[in-house]
Amino acid sequence: MEIIKYILGRIGRSIISLFLVLVIVFLLMRLLPVETYYGDRTDRLSETTKQAILKDLGLLDPIPVQFWNYLKGLARFDLGKSLTYYAGKPVWSIMAPKIGYSLRFGAASLVISFVLGISLGILMVRTKEKLPDRLGNGFIIFVDAVPSMVYYLAIQFIGTKLMSIGMLYKENNFTTWILPVLSLSLGSIASYAMWTRRYMMDQVNADYVKLARAKGLTDKQIMVKHVLRNAFTPMAQNLPSSIIFTISGSLYIESLYSIPGTGGLLINAIQAQDNTLVQMLVMFYAVLSVAGMLLGDLAMMVCDPRITFTKKGGAR
Repeated sequence: MEIIKYILGRIGRSIISLFLVLVIVFLLMRLLPVETYYGDRTDRLSETTKQAILKDLGLLDPIPVQFWNYLKGLARFDLGKSLTYYAGKPVWSIMAPKIGYSLRFGAASLVISFVLGISLGILMVRTKEKLPDRLGNGFIIFVDAVPSMVYYLAIQFIGTKLMSIGMLYKENNFTTWILPVLSLSLGSIASYAMWTRRYMMDQVNADYVKLARAKGLTDKQIMVKHVLRNAFTPMAQNLPSSIIFTISGSLYIESLYSIPGTGGLLINAIQAQDNTLVQMLVMFYAVLSVAGMLLGDLAMMVCDPRITFTKKGGAR
């Protein structure tokens, strides 16, 4: 029962967070000059036509009425229509084909970063202060110290010029996945490696590890069954930051490699001053971010059965 209450509570907080984001985005878009709703036709439209456009969009109604109509539209899954990018076309019909590309690249980069990052962290622990550990630390420092845009361009140059990998994304050519997925994964690989090493080093010196060795367990058994398992629990908290990092990186990566996803669409929508489309894309990324936070909490609950759900003694 306490677990159910905990899950429902986290879901409730996530819904409240999304609602607050929705309100903020809605109000910010309403603060923009009304001229942005006319696109590049401002000078060619009469005042009567401009008022007709605003009335058709519901922008002449009081703000509370606009917000209520907006909520009713969302409840009907009516996300509005594009103003300038594809004028008059429903926003969902523009976004739907592109969401799949972004989710596929995002999921691939998360899986790769998770596997490679934790594997690198384990290797660094097992070779403490030896060459692999030093190289791993150098890699982590490099990724953290250098702006992501720099190594994005470096990966693109090395991949296209020295390894002859296609730069522009082609749906039927799987090799064109390599560079963008690697670019999206690199930051998270460094993060997972760093935290895996840190938490495993903390566990290696714990009393229960010394006891396990005294009982005759091998180093491999201790690492897998005890150290890694206990170190993985706080690692679950990195899931939200990895998802958010992937989202922020995809905005640039999709444009860099001409991937027809939501990242490039958002940039194009901003340039076209398509407020309706921008508003819905920002909400899409907000949903992914909040979902990542929720998954991180639930992963902590699953990984560590010692977590209590009552208000007594160390509740989270």
